[in-house]
Amino acid sequence: MAETLNNHLWVRSEKKANERRVAIVPDDAKTLLEAGYKITVEKSAQRCIDIQKYADVGCEIAEEGSWTNAPKEAFILGVKELPEGDGELVHRHIYFGHVYKDQPGWQHTLNRFVNGNGTLYDLECLVDEGGRRVAAFGYWAGYAGAAVAVKIWAGQKMGNVPPLGRVDSYPNVDALLSDLRGQIQMIGEKPNMIVIGALGRTGSGATDLGLALGMDITKWDMAETASGGPFPEIQQHSIFVNCILATPECPRFVTSEDIKVADRRLSVIADVSCDPESKYNPIPIYNRSTTFDAPSISVVSEGTPLDVMAIDHLPSMLPLESSEDYSRQLLAALIDLNEPEKGIWGRALNDFRKNLARL
Repeated sequence: MAETLNNHLWVRSEKKANERRVAIVPDDAKTLLEAGYKITVEKSAQRCIDIQKYADVGCEIAEEGSWTNAPKEAFILGVKELPEGDGELVHRHIYFGHVYKDQPGWQHTLNRFVNGNGTLYDLECLVDEGGRRVAAFGYWAGYAGAAVAVKIWAGQKMGNVPPLGRVDSYPNVDALLSDLRGQIQMIGEKPNMIVIGALGRTGSGATDLGLALGMDITKWDMAETASGGPFPEIQQHSIFVNCILATPECPRFVTSEDIKVADRRLSVIADVSCDPESKYNPIPIYNRSTTFDAPSISVVSEGTPLDVMAIDHLPSMLPLESSEDYSRQLLAALIDLNEPEKGIWGRALNDFRKNLARL
């Protein structure tokens, strides 16, 4: 099929450190090719899937980072933020923009779109008619977030300072579970865990990780937090995994006063939702994200320690499973990308325009 205005998808390489995910995997790319799309995939030194697998299904291959020279009509598909800079953005981009909640630099990024007459279809804004997201990495974010929390807890028990060094990705979930089980066996005890937002995708992932390790888990959602707090029960769990997005209605789950109790058992907070710079941060005892290289922030070092983990691309710890899962969810939306003013894509476009009006 000849290239038309809306049938060219360009899969760019990721520049964020330790980001190994991809939004579309070869099997689903093949489905799009069969539906008449043209797909270009950039080479990548860190992507979890070898570039040859894309070539084998018929994708065109481009050099890493060459999306800036892609045809203007192409949709540039990525996962995380674009490389920093001042260059005009002339294409139609699809990725997690992180610019609609007043995050640092949001105005600069949106102005790059204005100056280049480009467009952002934010992956977080791809929703159905009922407002539910059609594709999300949430499950694997929760799974990986709970896993990192267990690793930090184990490091605390072993007396490590900091409790955990660099976090690496795993080839698959079985390798991750084997590693965690070995650490727990070495320590000779298991942590207990409370998951808030347990009924959602992210909370389900965190819960499943805990169940796979045989941990005692307390599952909370909106009903259990409707009182608005305080929530002293949280302090009686070794690990707290937050899976609730920061909103004006969200209560404060853990404050500096809450952690002063003498019988605190809580020693690790995994803030999977990770919105520390928001004024609605439900865990206002820390104010910056953490990274794969430095995964935790020490909040309390004396007595019972307390460390916070807030990595904002946790699914990269399990890049293959999370990419396959996300690609499967996103595929139905991508099939309809040839009508970018309608349906799911039209709603994301409206969100983009609304936020441009805030500049």
